[in-house]
Amino acid sequence: MVSRRTTERIQGLMTAYQQSGIWSPHNPGQSGKASPADARRTNRSLIFSLLFPDVQLSRAELGRRTGLSRVAVSDVVNSMLSCHLLRENGRESNGGKGKRGTLLSVDPDTLHIISIDLSQPHLIQGEATNLLGEPVMHVERALRAVNHVDFDTINEVITPLHAATQNVIGIGLAMPGVVDGNGLVKRSTLLGWRNVDVRTPIERRFSLPVTVNNDATAAMFTERLFGKGGPNMMFVRLRRGVGGAVLLGDVPVFGENHAGGEIGHLAPQGPPCACGKRGCLERLVSATSLHARLQRSDERMRASILREAGTYLGTALSMPVGLLDLADVCVYGQSDIVNDTLLSAAQAQLDLLTGSSFHTRTIIRRCECEGEITLRGEALSVLHDYLENR
Repeated sequence: MVSRRTTERIQGLMTAYQQSGIWSPHNPGQSGKASPADARRTNRSLIFSLLFPDVQLSRAELGRRTGLSRVAVSDVVNSMLSCHLLRENGRESNGGKGKRGTLLSVDPDTLHIISIDLSQPHLIQGEATNLLGEPVMHVERALRAVNHVDFDTINEVITPLHAATQNVIGIGLAMPGVVDGNGLVKRSTLLGWRNVDVRTPIERRFSLPVTVNNDATAAMFTERLFGKGGPNMMFVRLRRGVGGAVLLGDVPVFGENHAGGEIGHLAPQGPPCACGKRGCLERLVSATSLHARLQRSDERMRASILREAGTYLGTALSMPVGLLDLADVCVYGQSDIVNDTLLSAAQAQLDLLTGSSFHTRTIIRRCECEGEITLRGEALSVLHDYLENR
């Protein structure tokens, strides 16, 4: 069972998405009046957020919590029951004389999502999940060459998942790089892609809606929903590159050019980077770069290398943390890299650069969630889009 605190975080995040206008069917910043279809989508998302992931409430209680009329609640709930977003679970307990209401909850297992992770150098991973992002089938395909991802290999991962899974509501793709809101990969240094439309060919091939996200953003959703992430958080991912994502008031920050949170190509000084600059953070603190250096070093030198990397990371984090007044920085990566040595050095440097009488101390911590957090987060992103656009 998911704790009450986790449920409250999930409800707050999903409600913030609805209010932000980023993914909602009607953007508050636009002129014009919301249509009845917009209102139904908003009400559906609101009711779903109150029940997700494992809360049980009656129609009457949903009405009290949402302020919707009995007729409006009944209309939305019936449509959600018919499309298997919700299910009925018997009568609520009632010590009084009144009629007991039927309890409703999310139906996690009828509808499914296909989630693909393109962020790893040697393989593509995919999962079919339930509505909670829990895997029901896993598929992997080795890349023909390191970092060489093509549509044939992506389709080889999706096809068996699609063939073996019923009631799929969408496909999610998580990848390194800058991704716009329409499924266009504007630039991925690690994949060598520039202005690649990922969404359209996959939607045509499988006749399903496709959601495309940056891999760090997808992983951040999992940490926020099922880990210890707060509503104002910076998520940093140290793997073959350095990815970043930011939440402010439980709303993901994508930026003017959809590059919000991208700290991997800040360039202090050092070795050349594939992006064309020298000394980018990816060349100094990524797991790939650090592993190459650690393998050639003894134990004393390995500790020094990790402390140096932590100092670089703390320096890079000081500007966004100070500018946005963030109290929570979550770092994800393998335990031999993201360990006490690196995190302590990063914390000391961040404290040195941001400490002041008006700034609460920001904590740099290791990611709470383990396993395939990118796949799970991308599945949750597909679910958000489904609720907003159906």
